[in-house]
Amino acid sequence: MLTGEMTPSADRTGRYVPVPPRDGVPDRLAITLWDFSWYVRTGAGEPFENLDRAAAEAVERGYNTIRICAMPFLLFGSGLDTTAVELDRLGGDYAQNVRWYDVGAPTVIDGRAHLRELFEVCRRHGLFVILSSWEYQQSSSFAASSDWWDALRAVDPEERAERLAESFAALIDFLAEHGLDDRIAFTELHNEVQIGHLSDGLTSWLVDDARTVVELEPRLTRGLARFHELQPDQPVTVNYAHVPVASMRAIPHNIDVLVVHPYIYGVLDEVTQAFDLRGSLADFPRAAVEAAGILRADAPDAESWVLPPERAWKAEATIVGKPEIFLHDWVDAEAFDRFLYERYQGHRVEMDRVLRIWLDVAADVSRSRGVPLAFGEGWIGYTPLHGTFEEGPVGSEFCRRAVRESARVGAWGTIVCSNAAPHHPMWADVALQIECNRMFTEHLTH
Repeated sequence: MLTGEMTPSADRTGRYVPVPPRDGVPDRLAITLWDFSWYVRTGAGEPFENLDRAAAEAVERGYNTIRICAMPFLLFGSGLDTTAVELDRLGGDYAQNVRWYDVGAPTVIDGRAHLRELFEVCRRHGLFVILSSWEYQQSSSFAASSDWWDALRAVDPEERAERLAESFAALIDFLAEHGLDDRIAFTELHNEVQIGHLSDGLTSWLVDDARTVVELEPRLTRGLARFHELQPDQPVTVNYAHVPVASMRAIPHNIDVLVVHPYIYGVLDEVTQAFDLRGSLADFPRAAVEAAGILRADAPDAESWVLPPERAWKAEATIVGKPEIFLHDWVDAEAFDRFLYERYQGHRVEMDRVLRIWLDVAADVSRSRGVPLAFGEGWIGYTPLHGTFEEGPVGSEFCRRAVRESARVGAWGTIVCSNAAPHHPMWADVALQIECNRMFTEHLTH
């Protein structure tokens, strides 16, 4: 088996021999997405205040795997003191109606001790862990000070993947010292590599996604090779936003798992494009949003809805679009759901078609590479916190369809939905999660 050595960068003939899944890891991973919330939201009354309870609820719903930001750079690469990490919301009411950002209470954690506790909890409940990092996308924006973010951006973009690899290797050594490394399903150097600060310095970022995937490949290949050198028996990969069908050739040859996030969007994309939610606040089309009837009457001017100057670094540390934050904070959630329902029929056939094609493409590439396939996030997309479209009658059926398709293409791992986690309202729909997880783990496709 090739461990630390790279084949020549031009060699895409399949000569790399992937590291297989470790003994004891399930043959189907039913994944719930705990992301960075498992440490950010541990304050009083928060969903992860009691990790043991959250793990028990996950098992009750049929999950056997959690996927997390393990904060590898902070804990093992930054050089910062992590014995008392202060975490809180971005600032005031800003982003409090945005999924993943609605932190209710501040918290202080001993980072390494908290990681160890999580793994001990997972062992007690029979859960496995996918290690990942959101650090170059948003994790550090929840810190009380900018030290974490400053340390992240101080690393040359050309070296960031390798630094993450070294940090993860040290993190795995730490877990091994405590006899907990058997809980690791596999490691991802980073989440959605083409969307975030791993792409800094590339002229294609946010302009041409396919070119970004291509231009990132040398950085990621070096990072994966460094990880293999340090942890030759641990499977490692990177993962991609959506399924980059126009540039699958540029996924590094030395991955051990293919991980993609099939966010289909469809009807939701109509909202994003119509209201320019990935653009600038200065160009926010207020009149069009008001005409659509989805903005609350008390919403302020979009350009005024920003963090104060002393917290401006947080706006840079998170990549979530500022117009999207504004709309989600001030949306009439019921009207937003109604807007989607009224338009869904015009997108339904295309959404089903894209889902099937994307999963077929991903499965074909995984087979050609000889690596397992996992869907760590996905389905419809980033809806407002109090919107119910994805857990409603249309969205829940789309979840069922996506899980059936995941089983059909032979995926190793999949999710019920990105919103099926303790920090989202969908967690309350226990029956749907049990149904979908059983469907996948028992390979039921009809």
